[in-house]
Amino acid sequence: MIDESTTIGRCPDCETELHEYHVLIEFETEDDETGVFADCPECDDVVRLNR
Repeated sequence: MIDESTTIGRCPDCETELHEYHVLIEFETEDDETGVFADCPECDDVVRLNR
């Protein structure tokens, strides 16, 4: 089970701390890393993060 309070990073636009519950989708990058699209509650934008 995912701990929803886990911080996954900060919004690249407004620096708001993002958590697991903000994640919309996870995907594998060409470099075999995990990327995520997350919904930033502060700037109300979908942002891309790498894990």
